[in-house]
Amino acid sequence: MPTSRAIEEQAAVLALVARSRAEWYKTATLIDAADSALRIVHRDWNGLEVLDIDQAEAIAARVSSDDLDSYTELILELREDGVRLITVLDEDYPMNLRLVYNAPPFLFVKGELTPQDDRSVAVVGTRHAKEEGVAQAKRLAGELARADVTVLSGLARGIDAAAHHAALDASGRTVAVMGTGIRTIYPKENAALADAIQERGALVSQFWPDAPPTKYSFPMRNVVMSGMAVGTVVIEAGPTSGAKMQARLALDHQKRLFLVESLVLQEEWAKRYARNPLTTVVRSVDDILQVLVDLARPVKQLTLG
Repeated sequence: MPTSRAIEEQAAVLALVARSRAEWYKTATLIDAADSALRIVHRDWNGLEVLDIDQAEAIAARVSSDDLDSYTELILELREDGVRLITVLDEDYPMNLRLVYNAPPFLFVKGELTPQDDRSVAVVGTRHAKEEGVAQAKRLAGELARADVTVLSGLARGIDAAAHHAALDASGRTVAVMGTGIRTIYPKENAALADAIQERGALVSQFWPDAPPTKYSFPMRNVVMSGMAVGTVVIEAGPTSGAKMQARLALDHQKRLFLVESLVLQEEWAKRYARNPLTTVVRSVDDILQVLVDLARPVKQLTLG
């Protein structure tokens, strides 16, 4: 259980984000630079010369004591429902996500994130998947889970649901990065799947707890999914698919991108992305696992002399 001071800091993070007029990740960067949301709220700038004081002042001026009280109540209420808040100020904020420039200021989590989740791969694709795509997603996600890789996906219909189910069937870990609030399961047909995921992994949301699905929330969700993962596997995706967007994000984040061979053969955008040095064309799960081994291998230190 967090200390009262930690909860005060978390409430201050929520208040600053709610009152900020900037993009959320920019507010996250500001809070991280100050190493304290409360210091911003109380306008304690001593020793914070690196901070954008004007921006911090503007946000702090809009935060009231009532805001802090209401967000403290929300944090405690959610904890009673098994939902934990993690902010950029907390040590257990996911390490991979912390390293991307557009990381969100906070995550609501139902279930448990573990150190194993630092070795995670996102498996994504279209909601309107063909039978072959669903079979590929199940095969790759199941084999990744059996290799102790956490499978990330977005709890959507089609490829996402297939990946989650396969990881669970393999008795592995899976994390659902949601495009809605943590208390809003979408689509509703995946409610039972969400329950199973939180028992063997976690549900994660960067949105306010009751936020509905919107056309903006799913691209934002893709940022978090790419950021939390070591790399992204795209199974099946057209040129306007959200999964294609996540492929671009993975490369933007300097993560590894894995494109299944059939996708590269069928889609022009995948052919272009396959030429990127961070991209691997996948014929079997071994192509992914070998990259993970290479990433984990320590770099030899050169010795002089």
